[in-house]
Amino acid sequence: MFKIATWNVNSIRVRLPHVLSWLQETSPDVLCLQEIKVIDQDFPGAAFEALGYQVFVSGQKTYNGVAIVSKQVITKPITVFPSFEDPQKRMLAVSVGDLRIINLYIPNGSEVGSEKYRYKLEWLQHLKLFLTQELKDQSKIIILGDFNIAPEDRDVHDPVKWQGQVLCSLAERTALQEIIDLGFVDTFRLFDQPEKIYSWWDYRMMAFRRNMGLRIDHILSTPNLSCVSCDIDKNPRALEQPSDHAPVVAEFAV
Repeated sequence: MFKIATWNVNSIRVRLPHVLSWLQETSPDVLCLQEIKVIDQDFPGAAFEALGYQVFVSGQKTYNGVAIVSKQVITKPITVFPSFEDPQKRMLAVSVGDLRIINLYIPNGSEVGSEKYRYKLEWLQHLKLFLTQELKDQSKIIILGDFNIAPEDRDVHDPVKWQGQVLCSLAERTALQEIIDLGFVDTFRLFDQPEKIYSWWDYRMMAFRRNMGLRIDHILSTPNLSCVSCDIDKNPRALEQPSDHAPVVAEFAV
């Protein structure tokens, strides 16, 4: 079995004890992190190496930043889209064995119609171009991370309130579906899932306690990979000083 997880930690400095404890309990083969908010040399790699993981980081001070920790050797890293000069560190693609793993922190978009929203849609188009090429070169691909898009109304605690808003707008959902249609499956939806299961809850309004969340963290894979489970682990969100996101974990028969 191969276990892989994604987690937007919203600052690795703040959340490091949570992440290390979770790694010891869960022991994934690969963990993809988003919003690490540190430059490469400030990432606490030694703490992960002590647990038997190697690390590759594409970091940025204060904002953004992605990292991959793996029990296996990491090779062939790419940190930018060839078609897009972007100063924000939001993508990290690596190979682990015969798997291509692509860790994403898709822009939030701020508000529909804003400059940041237009940037998000442009970013998604360059992601689509990148994945189109990756599919020509790689047969087994897992894409995972914080997508900042809730694919359907059932992924939103209050679809009426969120209708047409950023994270749920038609343009964002269409862009995500176009990516899936390239040749991927949403592993979470391969299985019967309880209703009202989310991966992100605002810090405000006691949103986690009231389960006012959205499912915006995803694991997509090529269909030739045999996914046997995909779940969202809400337990870390209930800890003191948590990230506002919960880890998403998938297992594959390999």
